[in-house]
Amino acid sequence: VSAVSLSEALRIALDAQQIGSGKASPATVRRMGDIVRRLGVIQIDSVNVLVRSHFLPVYSRYGSYPMALLERAAYEPKSRCLFEYWGHEASLLPIESFPLFRWRMDQARRGEGTWKSLRRYATEHKQAVDAVREEIRARGPLGAGDLIAAERSKGGWWGWSESKEILEWLFWSGQVTTAGRRNFERLYDLTERVIPDAIFSPPPLSKEDQQRELMTIAARAAGVGTVKDLRDYFRLPVADAGTRVQELVEAGVLVPVAVEGWKQQGYMHRDARCPRKVAAVALLSPFDSLIWERQRTERLFDFHFRLEIYTPLHKRVHGYYVLPLLMDERIVARVDLKSDRAASRLLVRGGSVEAGVEPAAVVAALAEQLQKLAEWLGLERFVVATRRGDLMKLLRQLRL
Repeated sequence: VSAVSLSEALRIALDAQQIGSGKASPATVRRMGDIVRRLGVIQIDSVNVLVRSHFLPVYSRYGSYPMALLERAAYEPKSRCLFEYWGHEASLLPIESFPLFRWRMDQARRGEGTWKSLRRYATEHKQAVDAVREEIRARGPLGAGDLIAAERSKGGWWGWSESKEILEWLFWSGQVTTAGRRNFERLYDLTERVIPDAIFSPPPLSKEDQQRELMTIAARAAGVGTVKDLRDYFRLPVADAGTRVQELVEAGVLVPVAVEGWKQQGYMHRDARCPRKVAAVALLSPFDSLIWERQRTERLFDFHFRLEIYTPLHKRVHGYYVLPLLMDERIVARVDLKSDRAASRLLVRGGSVEAGVEPAAVVAALAEQLQKLAEWLGLERFVVATRRGDLMKLLRQLRL
């Protein structure tokens, strides 16, 4: 087993995640596809207090780009090279990855997996399910609110309508997929009308082959990680993940490594690179694949990060929508941001540096990143809306 220092593991991970790539900003739909293909998956989240989260990973790595390019890559039929499915969570994925999730779709049809209640509900109301599917076939693409086949409200959960629950089960089981979005609402169509026939129709791979390929993509995108880290990338079942990793080790795709300070066995993709240094400054989405596995983030960066979106206001430590600031090979600070679109301002509602980091060493780089972010979002400037903490005080002085 090879030995890897913590600093080497960090540089391997940053390189695998395209951090500090030095490449020009993406300017074509094809480049969007290439970036997502390298990352393997980009998580979608509905919170829009700053910007929809799936737009941020490309920006964090390559700077300003037209967001319409990513939307075209996902939803324009002639340009489509991405599709939506449950990859990590709700995700954008390279369209050629569609066959790798057949096992998850089959699992959903059998009533196994994450949302068993959707399967139970759908099978108990087969007539309504058939009516929704046929309505989409006749009228699609449709949003949940467009359906007339199932209008009775159903309590529980998040108050979803009956038609929405049916659509989610059809989506989870691969019978419909996202053809587009309308004000972020999914528009569903039959999967075979969205996914190209060359990808949709070939005989399926075995479940084991699908999972091995997903684990390979995860390892290539992560660079180095434990079984849990690699499993989490596409949320593979715990019972399967260890077996798939061992199979990939035997095939020479993964290399076992002992990472400095890690209690668990590490695994590195055979093509992973370790640059001599990584030079980058970037604000990261809280849903960025570099940091979404929180324990790995702590092991790599010594950075404790938890979402506080669903935490009551009086219990929040750092804020509602907090973005870590990466400088070179370290996460040095975090800021709570909001787009005030009516006043064309990027609001900085809070922020702090990490232990051992001097605010004065960070503030200029942070200010530059905030101004660039504001401009990319079409906002005139950033405004510091708090006086709390040394970093925020320095940032206010810099603005004045």
